[in-house]
Amino acid sequence: MFIYAMFQQYFPYELRGHAHKYTQKLVTYFYPYIQITFHELTGEKLKRSDAYFAIQNYLADHTTATAKRLKADVVKGSKSLVLTMDDHEQVMEEFQGIKIWWSSNKNTPKRPSFSFYPKTEERRYYTLTFHKRYRDAITKSYIDKVLKDGKAIAVRNRERKLYTNNPSDSWYEYQSTKWSHVQFEHPANFETLAMAENEKEAVKNDLIKFSKGKEYYTKIGKPWKRGYLLYGPPGTGKSTMIAAMANLLDYDIYDLELTTVKDNSELRKLLIETTSKSIIIIEDIDCSIDLTDDKKKDPVEKKKEEEEKKSKKGSKVTLSGLLNFIDGIWSACGGERIIIFTTNFVDKLDPALIRRGRMDRHIEMSYCCFEAFKLLARNYLDLDDHELFGRIEVLLGEKEITPADVAECLMPKSETEGVESCLRELVKVLEKLKKKKKQGKKEENGDGESGESSSGSGESSSEDYEVAGKGRKRNSKR
Repeated sequence: MFIYAMFQQYFPYELRGHAHKYTQKLVTYFYPYIQITFHELTGEKLKRSDAYFAIQNYLADHTTATAKRLKADVVKGSKSLVLTMDDHEQVMEEFQGIKIWWSSNKNTPKRPSFSFYPKTEERRYYTLTFHKRYRDAITKSYIDKVLKDGKAIAVRNRERKLYTNNPSDSWYEYQSTKWSHVQFEHPANFETLAMAENEKEAVKNDLIKFSKGKEYYTKIGKPWKRGYLLYGPPGTGKSTMIAAMANLLDYDIYDLELTTVKDNSELRKLLIETTSKSIIIIEDIDCSIDLTDDKKKDPVEKKKEEEEKKSKKGSKVTLSGLLNFIDGIWSACGGERIIIFTTNFVDKLDPALIRRGRMDRHIEMSYCCFEAFKLLARNYLDLDDHELFGRIEVLLGEKEITPADVAECLMPKSETEGVESCLRELVKVLEKLKKKKKQGKKEENGDGESGESSSGSGESSSEDYEVAGKGRKRNSKR
């Protein structure tokens, strides 16, 4: 200690680096082990290292059983309590018969520093130690395995999130404020989705095939992404379908609001900030911004719109910018993404926007069929069969009604309301819709106002129930 103190005080600073260099060489000549350090903060702006957190997840899952000193953290975004190695703790692991030591360390600067970027003063890092004869096995196989397993553990233990984009006025260089998020807790799944069974199975199989298709997409030379177009009238379950997709694949959701995006450049920045294993959705895309192809517009009309855009502070995202967002060069950033558009009026969309390769699969969310009704009856009333089912099947074949309206009728409104009253309420609504449809047809044909028929009233006649009995053998038109 005395010699080291004299060395620090009297040995010239310019020569200390050389002395340290040759001392390390001398020690390395006799010391047969290699050390690799993984720092928590890296780069000029001290960004958090993905490798560090992957190793942290790996060690928490594999080596905490042998560690004597542990640190318990409630990590934001994790489903459960996280146990990690405490500072200056060391554990041993074996890989293909090779002994490996991991140690957790930290350094605290002696002098306080002031920075524009608010970061912690402590510098944590992991040290990997192994014998030098196993250099190739550790650097080429083991470290890759640790990083891969650590990322998979992080995905498995994370709490899924629902993101929405912030206006660009709130973006800061030292903070990730482009997206705000809340915990995603929507309970929807394909088992409770009111849709024909064969259509649901086709969508599920397509999603599962995509999630396992990394090597296939690499082989065919395409980015690992897939587009879905959900179209149909309001209340047919488009948003519920998206939630069911996210729950099936365990993906995050990014709800992109185009009206708050100023231009195409900001759109690309938002895309870069999204993560893999996510669903990017643009709901009601036909109503958000004008996505008409500029080449098809009249020059006078085009000039007028440009002047209006300059005077207003609205979105300047163009059809070309959105197309590049979907399947351009920038769309290959990341991977394992699903892009979904929803619309009530598919005919309003530009064909270039929804062609195959951009929106690979078009899913029509249609009105409620009898098969979907039976699923709703099972979900809402725990009912598989009833004498009114035949009548409802006939009415569903004659009049269009959304699953949302059917679900509202089937939901009990009080403790005293039972199965019978809910089903009769649905029959009453369907018959009222049928009556309005008949009146509309008579007015179009010039027959004037129609009188009330027995089927149009709230009560059903005996003839109706005869038809209902036969209705079970008939197939619904939809």
